[in-house]
Amino acid sequence: MSDSLATAATNTSSTNDNPILVQKDLANELNNDALNSTILNFDKGDPFAQSFDNEFEEPSVLKNKIHIRIQQRNGRKTLTTLQGLSSDYDFKRLLKAFKKVFACNGTIIKDETYGEVIQLQGDQRQNIKSFLVEEGLSKKSDIEVHGF
Repeated sequence: MSDSLATAATNTSSTNDNPILVQKDLANELNNDALNSTILNFDKGDPFAQSFDNEFEEPSVLKNKIHIRIQQRNGRKTLTTLQGLSSDYDFKRLLKAFKKVFACNGTIIKDETYGEVIQLQGDQRQNIKSFLVEEGLSKKSDIEVHGF
């Protein structure tokens, strides 16, 4: 009786005869193929990164457009930054108008490379864009919105 069990075990131990082992091998091959295809997607790059012809260009290239960005703080909290406005405008008056119209708080940050940057609480990207276009401060084509 033990001989018949041993022969039955050797007959089912081959991978070609056992359907469970064949399914596991197929599943492992599929997982490896899926893993390899996702690894290939790592070289796509950052979707939010600026695309420059020369990666060592100065931020002065950014001055011909107005850039509105969103930054994640913690949890659901976000900051909206506005940079690239002409220094002809009074940033304090603009900030006061933004705070009143959008019902949010904000501040002006002085950055060495980007100049004065307006920060507002919350996701105000579309509000800022429509405000600048409606008030005639900028053309719609000169505004670039970044983020999600």
